[in-house]
Amino acid sequence: MPCEAFQANRSTVPILFINLAILTLGWGMARQMPIGSLRSTVLFLPFALIMGNSVAVLLFGSHDLMHSKVIRSPLLRHAISLISWTIFWMPPTLWKAIHNREHHGKTNSEQDPDRNYCFQQPHNWGTWLQNLFVPSVEVNPFWLVVGMTSTWGLHSFKNLTSIVLFNNGATSYPVFSFQVSAKERRFISMELAGIAAIHVSIIGFIGLRPEPLLLGYFLPIWIGYSIVIAYIYTNHMACRMTDLNDPLINSISLKVPRILDTLHFNFSHHTEHHIFPGMNSDYYPEVQKILLELYPERFNLLDARQAWRLLMQTPRYYLNANTFTSSCGGVIETCPLSAQARPHT
Repeated sequence: MPCEAFQANRSTVPILFINLAILTLGWGMARQMPIGSLRSTVLFLPFALIMGNSVAVLLFGSHDLMHSKVIRSPLLRHAISLISWTIFWMPPTLWKAIHNREHHGKTNSEQDPDRNYCFQQPHNWGTWLQNLFVPSVEVNPFWLVVGMTSTWGLHSFKNLTSIVLFNNGATSYPVFSFQVSAKERRFISMELAGIAAIHVSIIGFIGLRPEPLLLGYFLPIWIGYSIVIAYIYTNHMACRMTDLNDPLINSISLKVPRILDTLHFNFSHHTEHHIFPGMNSDYYPEVQKILLELYPERFNLLDARQAWRLLMQTPRYYLNANTFTSSCGGVIETCPLSAQARPHT
């Protein structure tokens, strides 16, 4: 790989601000929307879709930003990250802990807060929500659609409350309960207060009118969350658990239309990202070519529809590292991407 691949992508920050401007424009349009106008509603819907994509781009761009040194000043980088993560109710200090440190360091292991629940874990409201919303052989299609709009928020809520209220590593409702330092906990609490204030300000700016709020605030967030969670569901959930952090085993990359890779910072190249988390994402397609040459039988590269079929055809609990089971234990299947189960190509 060329040296440029490991240098920060300086286009990330301008793209973040462009998409923040799109959201701000949409909130202004919603503020001016007349009540009860079918024409205004119909005309606004396409822009709500654009706003929803901007919500998703904020996550993908800030995700890359916090893995890189594109902004050398830690204070400025943190401030921009806070602005970008606000729409996701995710304090950047918590994101650095849960994603950069815990998830990337322990991917799909028992200590990974982003894996599926294990069948042996206590069954509580956390597991009940996984049963209800997450793609599996058991999920109801209606609740799957509802979950697409809300699972990200629930993920944030579980980990935020575990850290802010308890921070003892003993809460049972997150997938895995971890601790942060006292300093990090204070920063997370302060950032969360600022995030809440910004959301209240946005709602106040639009006005407490149901139709503009639905179209200008809630609908773009639901669309953006759905785009993001569609990727996240496929990142690791169909993979086996691993003690050894091997991205070729515990991660999946997707084949998606090129326009999506262009819009979403090549987020579909997830195995490549776990191998080189700080790499300029523009170069992930080059990494993919190398992986296909070196590890054609181990590299999990799936069409997006194929990845979704795997999720919908398998249970969502880990019975053990290589076996999935249903919420009641009645369905047991070997992980379809394990070396024992998948065909060699």
